[in-house]
Amino acid sequence: MIPWRIALLGVLLAAPALGERAPRGMARVGPGVYEPLYPASPTERTVKVPAFYMDVTPVTNQAFLAFVHERPEWRRDRVKPLFADFGYLAHWEDAERLGASVRPAAPVTNVSWFSAKAYCKARGAELPTERQWELAAAASDSSARGADDPAWTERVLAWYAEPTSARPLADVGGSKPNFWGIRDLHGLVWEWVYDFGASLVTMDSREKGVVDQTRFCGGAGADAQNPSDYAAFMRIAFRSSLEARYTTSRLGFRCVKEIERKP
Repeated sequence: MIPWRIALLGVLLAAPALGERAPRGMARVGPGVYEPLYPASPTERTVKVPAFYMDVTPVTNQAFLAFVHERPEWRRDRVKPLFADFGYLAHWEDAERLGASVRPAAPVTNVSWFSAKAYCKARGAELPTERQWELAAAASDSSARGADDPAWTERVLAWYAEPTSARPLADVGGSKPNFWGIRDLHGLVWEWVYDFGASLVTMDSREKGVVDQTRFCGGAGADAQNPSDYAAFMRIAFRSSLEARYTTSRLGFRCVKEIERKP
């Protein structure tokens, strides 16, 4: 059971400032502390994350279709190969229609980092950083720190252990909102983050151009802050395999907005 003082503190942290209203379709996340699986340096084992707004659900096919109509340079028949690979929006019927087999309210997938970033920018938003996404995803439905709830951890691990092709994509919003009011961070699709390659940075950032990919292999997991966090290993391994133009049938995204801070 969570001590009442800690629970109260969590509620106070999650509560918006007086008069603050989240943008439509978004919820306030944080402030909080992110514990990277592989700290950038021995002095950065925890990172403070200021509060921000995040989409409650991933971006849908319907929403992305509206974006493509407004920004035709992001149609699949017009997008430059530099910005998206051959699988870009391949599940749609054609360049400007979803087709009968595509659920409008399901999360859009087969999108590249470039296209996801452009969508968020068109909304006056941006892709979440890894630390923002991980902070939001660390919450269970009752606590900002879901790792303290074995039942929640078991549910998350069950999804990561399930083959990606085992079931069709459901509509967004089907999961319970977490502590911050965010849905579908686990169990629906993988999601782009702005700095998707950040976890490949070496412990010493002066080693430019060098990444220690063995950190994700075998016994190298012992170097992690929490070697038992299998789901985090999976996310980092997946992100490290990506390039900005890549697309997959299980990779979507959502947007965030910074909260204006008064001087």
